[in-house]
Amino acid sequence: MTALQPARQEPAENGPPGAAERTVQRIPFPVVDEITRHCLTADEPETVHIEVHLPGKPDPGRLRAAFREALCRHPRILMRQAPYRWWQRRYEWELTGVPDADPVVFPPPGPDALDLARGRALTDLPPLDASPPVRLEVIDREAEESGDSGGTVLLITINHTALDGPACMRVLATAAQLYGGADNSPAPPPVRAAGPAAADGPQDTAPPLGGHRLARPVRIAGDRGPRAGGRGGARHTTGNGMLITELPVPARPPRTNGVAAYTVNDQLLVATCLMVARWNRLHGRPSAPVVVTMPVDDRPRGTDMPIGNGTRLVSVGFGPEERQDAELLTADPPDPAAVARLLRRTAARTRSLKSAPGSQLGLGATLLTAPVLPVGLRGALTRALRTAAAPLASTTLLSNIGRIPYPLDFGDAGRPTAVWFSAPARTPRGLTVTTVSVGGRIQLALRWSHALLDDAAGTRLGTLFARSLAATSWSPEAEGDAPRAEEDARQQGDAP
Repeated sequence: MTALQPARQEPAENGPPGAAERTVQRIPFPVVDEITRHCLTADEPETVHIEVHLPGKPDPGRLRAAFREALCRHPRILMRQAPYRWWQRRYEWELTGVPDADPVVFPPPGPDALDLARGRALTDLPPLDASPPVRLEVIDREAEESGDSGGTVLLITINHTALDGPACMRVLATAAQLYGGADNSPAPPPVRAAGPAAADGPQDTAPPLGGHRLARPVRIAGDRGPRAGGRGGARHTTGNGMLITELPVPARPPRTNGVAAYTVNDQLLVATCLMVARWNRLHGRPSAPVVVTMPVDDRPRGTDMPIGNGTRLVSVGFGPEERQDAELLTADPPDPAAVARLLRRTAARTRSLKSAPGSQLGLGATLLTAPVLPVGLRGALTRALRTAAAPLASTTLLSNIGRIPYPLDFGDAGRPTAVWFSAPARTPRGLTVTTVSVGGRIQLALRWSHALLDDAAGTRLGTLFARSLAATSWSPEAEGDAPRAEEDARQQGDAP
């Protein structure tokens, strides 16, 4: 069963008692949900994967009951797609009030249980015709399997047509509070300064630019070995591959007057840009202009957090301003002073983009989803426009979740030792970078389309990202050289 199948008209057979007599509410699909629904394909499932590692082992019955109660406390997650015909003007969600079926699964334990669950998270899409469109697999890890003290992995697979990772994490935080009894209220969000780092510090002379340039963004160079299309080739040319690892948080300069020159998010953006540019140079492809799409989530994190797809997308452009440093940035290793200059420019761009108002997908998507034409015609038009606009799509997507705002205290099972997210990697981008900060480490999930990269190439790209992120680590020498080098270039007439 896939999300492309029509919705059930009756509750699942294993639904809760009295489910057939419940009151079902209907709401129209929001813009993001409809665009995603129009563009679903069977070969690239639109899944979001969340992985939470706990040091202990929760009680199965209590965990199942806590998660079910958390779903009921956030009724917007209890949705399924209503039956429809192509001539109708809207897709609609049915809010069921209670689950159609139990989404909690306990797979058999074993040395490959986690790898198999990760594979399912990339290929087995929770259907849209049963509420909720979420699956929670509880993986029992043995100590000898992981090389540590064992524990439990909560692996959540989300149908991205219905909701995103932060919304599901809010529901999981409620489940943790119901299970463990501890307060799981979110920590206050970090406050980012609205201006430059300091009046007497290095100043960013580049304008706070962002978004797509007139030039077509570069595509990531494909790399698929000769065996990718051999025996079982279909398995290697469809779907996504994924690399999961953790990296140290790169150093940043000391704050000046309480203000940071740039954030870890800025370093991750620069690392993504360096990774793409250096990868393309190694493969003889253009290294610029790189455009990175970045989700921005302005929702509150309390129990009143809106559940659904709530992020808006902005694009951070790298290209014209970096042309003078192209050789320095794609060197091995990149030149520290050039990286420092790029970090300051990126900080100005992201500060401007995050503070600017905007809709989730822009005016074009709003017009495409206006209920004027039937959904069947709107879907055909949306897919045609998506194909035509593919060359103008951004190079890749970086989703930095940052610090998890909730303790996620599961009582006797403990608090998370690691958390990973991964976002779908559909073409034409074909690559997503998702990061979370836990315990002073960056949890990185790199996810790629098998139409673009094979698994060996994906692993090499992950290594290149780690080296690019390390290149953004602050050093006093590079910071001191950056403004002087930029002034020398400006005097020679080379600076933008």
